[in-house]
Amino acid sequence: MSAFLRGLARIRSAPVLRETGITQRANVASKPARNSVGTAETTIGLVVFALTILAPSGWVLANLESYKKKEA
Repeated sequence: MSAFLRGLARIRSAPVLRETGITQRANVASKPARNSVGTAETTIGLVVFALTILAPSGWVLANLESYKKKEA
């Protein structure tokens, strides 16, 4: 397995196979944000994020007994 990984690393690092036209650039900002995010926007965003994560799992946990009773 390690020989396979070494071969794969050698292929990936071959300069012939790499594209030279694309240059990666980091998006680093040295200034503060142009528009500050308000308290209401932050609260709404966090609530929506929490609901999208917690609502489906809460629904499954609330209906767990009905899943157990179903026949496969």
